[in-house]
Amino acid sequence: MNHVKWITHFKRNRCDRPEPDWSAPVNVRAEILAALLPSLEQFQLGDGGGPASLIAHDAERFRSSSNEMRAIIDVWFAEEAEHSRLLGCAVDRFGGRRITSHWSFTAFCLCRRMLGVGFELQVLLLTELVSTAYYRVLRRHSPDAPLADMCGLILRDEAGHVAFHRDRLAARGCSPLGLGGALWQAQFWLCGQAAATVLWTSHGPCLRAIGASRAEYFSEVGRGLERFVVSLCQAIEPVSFPVLTAGRAPASIAAANFRAPRTL
Repeated sequence: MNHVKWITHFKRNRCDRPEPDWSAPVNVRAEILAALLPSLEQFQLGDGGGPASLIAHDAERFRSSSNEMRAIIDVWFAEEAEHSRLLGCAVDRFGGRRITSHWSFTAFCLCRRMLGVGFELQVLLLTELVSTAYYRVLRRHSPDAPLADMCGLILRDEAGHVAFHRDRLAARGCSPLGLGGALWQAQFWLCGQAAATVLWTSHGPCLRAIGASRAEYFSEVGRGLERFVVSLCQAIEPVSFPVLTAGRAPASIAAANFRAPRTL
């Protein structure tokens, strides 16, 4: 794995980050705010507002695999903490409160701790993917310009996080090709859909309130999962291959290739 590339990316990504205009007038209807605020409050806690680090019982083994990997993990979670800061600004803008606990976040952290760093990393990857779908839909339907600008900053970071996970898995030799790969793809899709369902349970009312739909959100999730699997396959073996999809024909690399941000 090219550690230098990722350390350089995270450092460069700190630059050219225009802050949303949090002081702009708020013109969001009260009934929309009532659904929007709980969602933002929960994301503020989950995106770096809690333990901004790997917390699996064996996480130190992964962190200490090299000095470079420890540095990458530190700057990755620093970006998650930055997301929490941005979300906190949005919560403050709309007159909300910064919560310190929520059942979904407690369950999320428990799973990460108990089942080991390998599982924790997959959970974090899937969280990045389903959160990307959430932020895309939120930005598309946002009733507030600074909120949409915040989503743009977070989506820029999430693209890099997902690409980092792709390179990490490719370097580890995790191939979605062959029989074993098909089984890996199946569990990845199932876990991804489960993560998306949990997110929708908590945040669906927010997205519905601003004019989005369940079908729109899950379509974004499906595209994100498919792009990731295709890009992982391409990183390992750049040839045509079958990719499990949610009721669609196998994707082609040309149509679904997922690339890291241009700053790389």
